[in-house]
Amino acid sequence: MAAPSPTTAAAATTHHRLLLPTSHRALAPSSSSLRLPVRASTTPGARIRVSAATAPAAAASTASPPSSASGAVEGKPTVLVAEKLGAAGLALLREFANVDCSYGLSPEELRAKISLCDALIVRSGTKVGRDVFEASGGRLRVVGRAGVGIDNVDLAAATEHGCLVVNAPTANTVAAAEHGIALLTAMARNIAQADASLKAGKWARNKYVGVSLVGKTLAILGFGKVGSEVARRAKGLGMQVIAHDPYASADRARAIGVELVSMEEAMTTADFISLHMPLTPATNKMLNDEAFAKMKKGVRIINVARGGVIDEEALVRALDAGIVAQAALDVFTKEPPTADDKLVLHENVTVTPHLGASTVEAQEGVAIEIAEAVTGALRGELAASAVNAPMVPAEVLSELAPFVVLAEKLGRLAVQLVAGGGGIKSVKVTYASARAPDDLDTRLLRAMITKGVIEPISDVFVNLVNADFTAKQRGIRISEERILMDGLPETPLDHIQVQIANVESKFPSAIAETGEITVEGKVKDGVPHLTKVGAFEVDVSMEGSLILCRQVDQPGMIGSVGSVLGEENVNVSFMSVGRIAPRKRAVMAIGVDEEPSKATLTKIGEIPAIEEFVFLKL
Repeated sequence: MAAPSPTTAAAATTHHRLLLPTSHRALAPSSSSLRLPVRASTTPGARIRVSAATAPAAAASTASPPSSASGAVEGKPTVLVAEKLGAAGLALLREFANVDCSYGLSPEELRAKISLCDALIVRSGTKVGRDVFEASGGRLRVVGRAGVGIDNVDLAAATEHGCLVVNAPTANTVAAAEHGIALLTAMARNIAQADASLKAGKWARNKYVGVSLVGKTLAILGFGKVGSEVARRAKGLGMQVIAHDPYASADRARAIGVELVSMEEAMTTADFISLHMPLTPATNKMLNDEAFAKMKKGVRIINVARGGVIDEEALVRALDAGIVAQAALDVFTKEPPTADDKLVLHENVTVTPHLGASTVEAQEGVAIEIAEAVTGALRGELAASAVNAPMVPAEVLSELAPFVVLAEKLGRLAVQLVAGGGGIKSVKVTYASARAPDDLDTRLLRAMITKGVIEPISDVFVNLVNADFTAKQRGIRISEERILMDGLPETPLDHIQVQIANVESKFPSAIAETGEITVEGKVKDGVPHLTKVGAFEVDVSMEGSLILCRQVDQPGMIGSVGSVLGEENVNVSFMSVGRIAPRKRAVMAIGVDEEPSKATLTKIGEIPAIEEFVFLKL
């Protein structure tokens, strides 16, 4: 699979130089750049290119092929395929490597075999833990996960052992969308329940009267690849489609005929709600008692994303209370669910055993996608579907380490300040440094800012390899600017500034005079500090979590807020106040070790002099 071209940006002014690479040659291994994990025995100059469109069509593999190729070619890398893979994917692998198909290996057998392999391909049933990487003796260079989720691969151990991890994130998009529509229509017409009733000898026509889809409002939560495809199909059924996704492009939504709305509007107006967001700390149990209470009575829920985004006990309560009329679920918090699971057994719930990607076509597409990613990685190409960072020279990492932490936290802070459903399109990063341009490689910093901006509500793992591709895929332009400062270049950077343009803010004081959400930070004694929010100068360590308050500058404000937090046993780590002038407007930044309760935050907001506030997780 050819690597995507890095994002390019507009030309800079005389003193503001943009630092994005212009070609992949800029990423070639050198003393100051990354080293991709390439096997020494790989044939020099090999350029095998087989796309999904030209790959031979073949039925999905149903039986384990010969465990290892008896005609192994010396000098070719060896790929161990530990779980069933479609024939077209195996054919691609065999053009480039010796392929060992050994299905159903025990953990002991996998560890014994892995030291002879350069790459390993698994699905979800094989655990690739630290013990596997240690047993490989350093030979294992690539792990390919034939699918999206990588919960069964120890990413930290892979990175430590110089092993790239790639997945296949796009091939099952249509299959998942089709399954979502299948569940929606089956639920609306009680197909599963009527089928079971008739097979039990009953003829209950009056019991299983359904609802029409024409004219009903479908809210799609998570308007990515799968959500977009569900929207297209739902429009064809005559449904009105709205969506909520802070990263969705308004232009792309309009082209499909979908209106982007706030989460509040999506939940309160929809007749059907279809979930398509990843499971992250921000989305864990997002549909809970509080969320269900806001929904239109009789709403119907479809979930083909991740089980954990729904509080399953709360859903049972909502079903019993009639708030939710029906639910159709393909995924569950625990898979497989227990035999006595109340949600699975509920008469108003339609369930399937995680079949979203289970079509012949999707399985073949996944096989081809992962085969291309693995062979490309073995050739040393940048893999767009990489989910962990390649090795970076120790001297570069050592010097940039504290700024790497600062960069990610500034990205996370900035994105949490964004309000509204219009989507993020432009992020500008400014580096202030006394060093010459050639002495400061900012690719890792840019990747970490991208990681901070995208990961909080995305299931993609952003790193040095895939950051530019991931941002471009989501329609986000990351531009970089350089401010050349006077002085000695003892440290690589003086400060980093992150700006997000053309968005609304949950904390309006974070909007600078130029109109962008602006946050700025420095490293002090090895610790990242927030030094600016909007036009206000602050100084607070970026550890734990943060409360930002804008208030009238008057005596007793620090004590008032501190007393509220103290009463709730919330420990304050740092506190800083930035103001325009005495007795005018001021911004107070408070670092806290624990997450305050909603009641505590409400009390802070009720302090008369506080005009706005926001709680942020770092």
